[in-house]
Amino acid sequence: MASLFPPALLFLGAALLIPFFRGTARKAFILAVPVVTFWQLTTLPLGAHWTVPFLNAYDLTLLKVEPIRLCFAYVFVIMAFLASTFALHERKPFQHMAAFAYVGSSLGVAFAGDFFTLFIFWELMAVTSAAIIFLRNTKAAREAGQRYLLVHIAGGACLMAGVVFQLLATGSLAIVRPEPGLAFSFILVGFCLNAAVPPLSAWLSDAYPEGSVTGSIYLTAYTTKTAVLTLALVFPGTEILVWGGAIMALYGVVFAVLENDIRRLLAYHIISQVGYMVCGVGLGSALALNGVTSHAFCHILYKGLLFMGAGAVIYATGKRQLSELGGIWRLMPVTVVLYMIGAFSISGVPGFNGFVSKTMIISAAGGIHRPVIELMLLLASIGTFLHTGLKLPYFTFVAPKNRGLTVRSLPINMHFAMGGAAFLCTFIGVYPEVLYNILPFGAEYHPYTPSHVIGEFQLLIATGIAFMVYIDQLGGHPAITLDTDWFYRRGATWFFRASDVVTNSINATADNVFMRTAAPRLARYMRDGASNIVLNVLTPLWSLDGVEPKEIAHRKIQIRKMLSTGSVPIGVSAFAATIVFIVFFTLM
Repeated sequence: MASLFPPALLFLGAALLIPFFRGTARKAFILAVPVVTFWQLTTLPLGAHWTVPFLNAYDLTLLKVEPIRLCFAYVFVIMAFLASTFALHERKPFQHMAAFAYVGSSLGVAFAGDFFTLFIFWELMAVTSAAIIFLRNTKAAREAGQRYLLVHIAGGACLMAGVVFQLLATGSLAIVRPEPGLAFSFILVGFCLNAAVPPLSAWLSDAYPEGSVTGSIYLTAYTTKTAVLTLALVFPGTEILVWGGAIMALYGVVFAVLENDIRRLLAYHIISQVGYMVCGVGLGSALALNGVTSHAFCHILYKGLLFMGAGAVIYATGKRQLSELGGIWRLMPVTVVLYMIGAFSISGVPGFNGFVSKTMIISAAGGIHRPVIELMLLLASIGTFLHTGLKLPYFTFVAPKNRGLTVRSLPINMHFAMGGAAFLCTFIGVYPEVLYNILPFGAEYHPYTPSHVIGEFQLLIATGIAFMVYIDQLGGHPAITLDTDWFYRRGATWFFRASDVVTNSINATADNVFMRTAAPRLARYMRDGASNIVLNVLTPLWSLDGVEPKEIAHRKIQIRKMLSTGSVPIGVSAFAATIVFIVFFTLM
């Protein structure tokens, strides 16, 4: 049945076909693939499909359909359509090919029914997302891409080690929660790295801002969300994720205070928002896991919209620093309005999708009596509105200090993509039942209660007042923000320098011992090798037999003469050959 064809293979196959289309046909093909895939998702029956034997002992499942997997897949494909629309003006096929391969590998992870299949798509996801960064083809992008790839290779190695330990312990590749031990620890670390849980998070804020204006939209949607999905499948109710996620939510907003680069600021807020999801996985209740699923769905939409708005500013002005922007709202009014819809969504303003998803996780924390966690998540909400909803738009669009900036017009497809994302953010915020009806767990939630709405507006108003009071201190300032990537940036430098010193020292010592000393001596020895070998053996025997030194010296002269003239007794030749063979086979 066509409906049972793995969606991952649809995108991966389409990626290979893109170069064969040109002009309008290519644009139509790029938009048709996510539309067809979304239709296919609506027809997928629950259960395990495309199961194939592996090594005559295991079964690999390429398509395991469950409600939570479908929810993530729906929004993955929706964002593929929106991001492709935003990038439709790109003429070079490689950006589209890398993006489709990235989407396909993410869908492969989402529907993987065993750890080995998951690992294969996991690694493909790392390679294709790195390709998106490299394709910007600037020095900063190449360096960030190299660091990104190395970090994710390390994360993949952790995941593979965990899978091997799990296989040795259970004899199965099934995606189940491992027992506490090496498999549990390695798999958890591998998932947490892709989820950008601090201190394993610096790769995100380092690499995502360096992608192209269009490529970065894809980056925001897939890697961290597939990690959230795998955490929800394997590690629900894990206590360390509760605290890790809550700290993560605050970590992102704290670092956003320091940021001057608009996309780097938004990247830190990805870390913060994914923190809510990681915390929800750790809480483990049905309401919390529904909140994780719905918040991942909403986050992909509004974060994509925010990166589109930032990308539009960079495309139009060529600037990406808050200290270089300002006073352009009259020149980009449509972008401002659409960006603010994304900002209101991520800030949890009632009427937008962030409000109907984020508050679900906060309510879940309160419902199981975790007041400290609930408070930490509320504080993170305040920081989100402060920086993404107020600081970034004010200093980018409104602040008057750079009114001399010129702005070039945006391709119409960029506005269409932003408009589509803004519509969905608003529609889900007003009619949350559309999203709630596809959530995987049976837990009712009603966001628009008086206490929720009034409490949220109180937080937002208080945050707005604080922004006006401290507005001069919150502006962008040119600076370099040090994160935990400092350790592997500097650590790598020290490692390579140390390696250089050690290897060069070994090389110099080997050259001195073998090439300058041993080799010349051996060459001199082997010029008269047969005589030297025979005499080195016979001389100690003669000494032990009591032969006088003068007689030994005479015998040495006689043997050297015999060996030099070739008239050697057969016994001596056989003896020398025997010694050579003994030495040779001993060394072997």
